[in-house]
Amino acid sequence: MQTEVQAFELVETQKALEDFYRDNEQAQWMAFDTEFVGEKRFVTRLCLVQAATENGNYLIDPIAIPDLSPFLNLVQNPDCIKITHAGDNDYRLLYTLYGITPRNVFDTQIAAGFAGYKHPVAFRKLVEQELGRSLDKGYAVTDWESRPFHKKQLAYALDDVLPLYPIWQRLQDRLRKRDRFHWLEEECLQLENAASYIKDHEQELINSNLMKSLRPKERLFFLRLMTWRRDLAEKKNYSKEMILPERYLAVLARGIASGKEALLHNRRVPDKMIEQHGSLFESFYRQEATEAERALLAQVVSQEDSEDPQEEILLEMLYLLVRHKCLENDISVGMVMPKNLLRRLRADEEAGNLIQGWRKELLGEELTTWLLRINELELHVEGGKIGLVPRRG
Repeated sequence: MQTEVQAFELVETQKALEDFYRDNEQAQWMAFDTEFVGEKRFVTRLCLVQAATENGNYLIDPIAIPDLSPFLNLVQNPDCIKITHAGDNDYRLLYTLYGITPRNVFDTQIAAGFAGYKHPVAFRKLVEQELGRSLDKGYAVTDWESRPFHKKQLAYALDDVLPLYPIWQRLQDRLRKRDRFHWLEEECLQLENAASYIKDHEQELINSNLMKSLRPKERLFFLRLMTWRRDLAEKKNYSKEMILPERYLAVLARGIASGKEALLHNRRVPDKMIEQHGSLFESFYRQEATEAERALLAQVVSQEDSEDPQEEILLEMLYLLVRHKCLENDISVGMVMPKNLLRRLRADEEAGNLIQGWRKELLGEELTTWLLRINELELHVEGGKIGLVPRRG
C-alpha cells in the first residue's frame, strides 16, 4: 500500500503497554486488527494486535506481554470509537480469551453493506474502491508466532489498520447523508453482545447437513463421535482436525453399522485410526440413547422430510421481494436477510425479533408483516396473478 513502512511503535513489554494506554486513554478513536494462529490447537493463540489512534501507530505483541488489560480496557472504553473490518472475528477471539466485549463500535464491513457494497465485502476491495490503493498479499498466511518479526511482516500488519480511519470518515459521512447512520449503530450494537460470540455446538451439530442425511442410529453415533472429538481436542488443546480429520466423518458415520472389521477394510479411512479407536467407535454405535440424547436428536429434521415444493416457492417469492426492496434502496441483501433466515422464521418464532428496527424500517410494514406471519401464508396463482394469501385450513 505504501512505498515506505509507516512510523510505528512496537510494544513488547508490560511497561510499554501501560505507556500505550496512558497515552491513548483519552483517544477519541482506535482502529485495530489482530493476527492469530488457530491451526493445530483448540484455543486460538493471539499473536499480534495492530492499533492506530490519533496519537500514532502501534504493534502490540501479546506473546511477549503477560497482561493485555491496558489494551482491553481501551476496547471496552465507551468514549473511544473502535474501528474494525469484520470485527466480529477479533471480538470473538477477545471474548474467548479474556471474557470481554467491546463498546462503541464502527465496523467498516457492516457500514459498507449499508452503503451499497455487496455484503460481506473484502477489506482489500473496500480499500481499493474507497482509497484507490492496493494492499500487499504476501504475508496473508505468515507464521505470526515466529519471532523476531520481519520488517515486511510488520508493514503488512500495519496495512490492515491504516486504511480504517479514512474509510470510517468516508462511510460515516455517506451514511449520515442517506439517513442510515442509525441503522449502522443498531447493527453494530450486536458486536457488543456477548451472546453473539457463544456457540451452541449441539445446535450446530443437529442442524448440519450430514446429520440430517443420516439414519436415526447413525445420527446417535455421529452425535457421540463429534462430542468425543471436541472434548478430546479441548483436553489436549489440539485442533479438532488433529483429533479426527473432517474428511473421515461421513465415512465413519455411514460405515460404523458394519463394525470395526469392515472399517479396517475400508480404503477411505486409515487402518491405524480404526485400530486405535475402532472399539470405542463401535461402543458409540451400540449403546442405547440416553433421554438427553433422544431429546436432542428429536430436533433433527431431515431435508427430505422438510421439503415441500409449495413452501419452497413461497420462500423463494418472499426472498425475491426482499431482494427487490434492497435493489430499490441500494443496500446489500446479505445485510438485510441471509437466505437461511426465512427457514429460521418458519421454524423459530423468536427469529422474528431479527425483523425489527432498521430492517422493518427498510422493508416496510406490509412485507414485514408477511415475513413475521410466514407460517400463515400460502402462494395463490390465478388468472396470471400471483398473490400471498392466508393459509387455508
